[in-house]
Amino acid sequence: MSLKLSVLDQSVAMSGRGQDESIRQTLALAVEAERLGYSRFWVSEHHAHPSIVGTAPEILMAAIATQTRSIRIGSAGVMLPHYAALKVAEQFRVLDALAPGRIDLGVGRAPGSDGKTAQLLNPDRYASENFPQQVMELQAWVKGQPLPVGHPGHGVFAYPQSATSPDVWMLGSSDYGAQLAAHFGLPTGHRRRDRDARAPHRRRSPPRDTLNDQRDLHAGGAVRHQLVVADAAV
Repeated sequence: MSLKLSVLDQSVAMSGRGQDESIRQTLALAVEAERLGYSRFWVSEHHAHPSIVGTAPEILMAAIATQTRSIRIGSAGVMLPHYAALKVAEQFRVLDALAPGRIDLGVGRAPGSDGKTAQLLNPDRYASENFPQQVMELQAWVKGQPLPVGHPGHGVFAYPQSATSPDVWMLGSSDYGAQLAAHFGLPTGHRRRDRDARAPHRRRSPPRDTLNDQRDLHAGGAVRHQLVVADAAV
């Protein structure tokens, strides 16, 4: 088993400092993390949260991509039920064009906000029930694979396309996410205290051969307002 260290930053607002400065600090931290040799730098998504102001990971990732050269950049994560899977795929294909082979697309089902805010982001209060379908669509569009005949998205592709593509990761804190990751052959990310949730992911064999199917990210202890993450390939 190989072990690498990565950083998850939440763009935390601090007393006496403007919230805009928190976003710029995240960018500066990503540059420093690359200099120190960290493997990945991921940013979170929260909404209507005055102390965690990283609301648009895809935009922050684009800024980080222009300032770094080797570190992998990821979302932890995109709360997929808020959005259309095609649009997310297009955003991350653009990110991959900016940083070829360095983009991680971590997705989750949780709202990343309160119920009122979640409904404002997507008025369909049952959107999370379509999460498995969205993951299937997202995988296909991100990887440039056709959706099945009969699917409304058959013949539709996400652009730009290139020789590389983002890696999709399943984020979660329950065995539901682990089971879904195993079903789709996806690597998983979870908090250290949720380590038991990995068991379904390890017990099940993924449906296809993939280099990513046995990778886990374990969020460990906080360093100020960042999380040092252990990246285990098992």
